[in-house]
Amino acid sequence: MLEVFLRGLRVLRSTSYFFTSSEGLRYSCLAIGALAIGLRAQAPAPAPDTILVNGHVITVDSKFSIAQAIAITGGRFTAVGADAAIKNLAGPKTTTIDLHGQTVIPGLADGHLHDAGGGPDVDLSRARSIADVLAAIGTRIKQSRPGDIIISNSDWHEAQLKEHRLPYRKDLDTVSPDNPVVLVRGGHEYILNSAALRKWHITTDTPQQPGGRITRDASGELNGELVDRAKSLVQLPPVPTVTIEALQAQHRKLNAAGLTSIRYPGQSVEQYRLLQEMQRRGLLTIRVSQLLRFPADSADAMRSAIAGSGIKADEGDEWVRIGGMKLGVDGGFEGGWMREPYAEPWGERGTFRGVNTMRQAAYTDVVKELNRLGWRVATHAVGDAAIDEVLAAYEAANAERSIAGKRWAIEHGFIPQADQFPRMKALDLVISAQDHLYLAGPSLVSYWGARRAAWTTPMRAYLDRGFVVAGGTDSAVVPYPPLWVIYHFVTRDTISGGVLGADQKISRQEALQVETINNAYLTFEERVKGSIEPGKLADLVVLPENILTCPAKKIERMAVTTTMVGGKIVYQRP
Repeated sequence: MLEVFLRGLRVLRSTSYFFTSSEGLRYSCLAIGALAIGLRAQAPAPAPDTILVNGHVITVDSKFSIAQAIAITGGRFTAVGADAAIKNLAGPKTTTIDLHGQTVIPGLADGHLHDAGGGPDVDLSRARSIADVLAAIGTRIKQSRPGDIIISNSDWHEAQLKEHRLPYRKDLDTVSPDNPVVLVRGGHEYILNSAALRKWHITTDTPQQPGGRITRDASGELNGELVDRAKSLVQLPPVPTVTIEALQAQHRKLNAAGLTSIRYPGQSVEQYRLLQEMQRRGLLTIRVSQLLRFPADSADAMRSAIAGSGIKADEGDEWVRIGGMKLGVDGGFEGGWMREPYAEPWGERGTFRGVNTMRQAAYTDVVKELNRLGWRVATHAVGDAAIDEVLAAYEAANAERSIAGKRWAIEHGFIPQADQFPRMKALDLVISAQDHLYLAGPSLVSYWGARRAAWTTPMRAYLDRGFVVAGGTDSAVVPYPPLWVIYHFVTRDTISGGVLGADQKISRQEALQVETINNAYLTFEERVKGSIEPGKLADLVVLPENILTCPAKKIERMAVTTTMVGGKIVYQRP
């Protein structure tokens, strides 16, 4: 460009050449253009919209740099450095935020979040004993009519109860002999009282459901528990339609916990359209990647469902993006499909290994078809036998068309085995891991035995083998606070069962990466978010203490001060 500019200047010295030669005209115009570019390059950059100063900024860049201050312009980070340098960038309209020594980290992400929990049904999230559960049900019965169905919200777990067990049919009968009661526990289980069993004609003669389980007590009687596809025996009233207002309320909760990005694992087309409408209206306060999930159990059905949706793989932008297709092959805590039987008495004398919700042949056909159509696949797999099925299908798809580099994922991956790691690595898989053990530790010891429970979600093993692990919660199955995820991964402490699997602890730096840049990698967005660097989206969280050095227990109890998304404050602690 400099050569063109100088040649144009020489041309301009000869007016006769300028007016009579087409070459002169061309080079003269280029010279003027080059001069204009030079002048623009020398023009001062616009002053930042906002600067944050006097802080401890953990950038989570490739060097894990620490800074004091940040400049934000147009929703992106434009400078990161020392206080003096950033303050010099400020203009008369720049907003200055004094952090007073607080810590700034990149916006936190949840790679597997269904919703924030709560709802209109019986709230058991604060119950700490079976007596508390029964009292909450009794209160709702007093507000209901005879025969009304009593249903609970799903965001609770027996590990939060001092008894460390589920309230079963006979427990529920003591407060509700007549009203049908259905406790919804997570996404994989119902517990019914006797009235509910009668209502839906479930007896000891009811056959076991493929991909599900009707459980019994030690005497062979039904205890009211229905696992995975056995839930289809119960027809609950339709859940309230998801609305924009409901999504906004949930997002406000998530922002208050420090979340700036989430990945919905298997939501509907209707919810995706709502999110797009929220973006159009400027109502989003959190960035969303959504996996779709269709009730399609064959390649033909999956192909038809995708065509009917009108949605293309990976469509979207920095606010709302399609992240692939969600599938599943086994149950949850109480139904993870294992190579070896469950611990007794859950193992039923060596006969129970969990629940396989989708058989290998049909699952493989669907996976191969999704790969042909250019869709990325993420599969729910808890147990080692489930991981075997996933790897067999992914390998079959890869043999047709390579999936390496496409960031296919295993969701959960609780119990991987040594022989599976090389196969997972050969496929270049990403692990979407959550802190289930933090909530459910004692229950997992009961279901699977102490050895397998201590191995659950082996973060150290995954990272040491070079896997990118993206963190999350599986909310509302597990509560959504991302700082609890970090606390659990660095301590392996649980809510009520002590430390399990201490050898699988990871460092605080690694845990921050898992909750930030690794989640961005999972969704192909590591170049635009996940760390505090110039040019990236200005998503950040302000914490009252240094998360890298404070006592570990303070991470669990820490309250977020401020959350910013795109340079705008979406949560400020009162």
